[in-house]
Amino acid sequence: MDYHQEIVMHKEIRKSSERGFADHGWLKTYHTFSFGEYYDPHFMGFRTLRVINEDRIKGSQGFPSHSHDNMEILTLLLEGELAHKDSMGNGSVIHAGEAQLMSAGSGVTHSEFNHSAIKDAHLLQIWILPDTKGLTPGYQQKQLSLTANQWVLVASKQGLHGSLRIHQDAEVSLAQLEAGHSLDRMLKEERYGWLHIISGTVNCDGVALHKGDALAMEGKKHFHLTATSSAKILFFDLN
Repeated sequence: MDYHQEIVMHKEIRKSSERGFADHGWLKTYHTFSFGEYYDPHFMGFRTLRVINEDRIKGSQGFPSHSHDNMEILTLLLEGELAHKDSMGNGSVIHAGEAQLMSAGSGVTHSEFNHSAIKDAHLLQIWILPDTKGLTPGYQQKQLSLTANQWVLVASKQGLHGSLRIHQDAEVSLAQLEAGHSLDRMLKEERYGWLHIISGTVNCDGVALHKGDALAMEGKKHFHLTATSSAKILFFDLN
């Protein structure tokens, strides 16, 4: 499988129930796109967005040391704590509500373990293809300050508004929507959007979306979101 192949989705809606799933005992994981042993030729990625994995890691368990290269790896910790160590000399604990960006570049080795002995760590791991290969690896981590019913920029190429700086012409935004509240979003000409529902239920221009669902957008200039229950949503603005 070529992780650097760019394939545009043939479907507009990606249902949560249709995602790949694996239960490794210590890890339960859902794959929005083909990953590991899960393979669907229609869901190899969307533009430069390659991976969205929703992981639950049992206490004191995790991923032993392994390597990556030429990938922007964004981790959003939803619940619990995650201990990170890497070959760049970084050693940290990522807490719920924080985001970590590891630019693998020319190559990096790292490990990730649930820092708690008893509580699951719940996270989204996102891979985005970089615009340049062979870059010097880098590491960033920050607390995300969410204000209800507003978009917060998590990552961008220019590091706008204090966001994590990503090596790709992409913007990743997060919002916490209260039930009954709405948000609008513009998608510029010749841009592509991917909307992922982390939790809750949302109506997007008449399309009902539930936890784990996603919606691909192409050539749509404006869309309107209303939370039908309290919801957390993630949006990717891609070239």
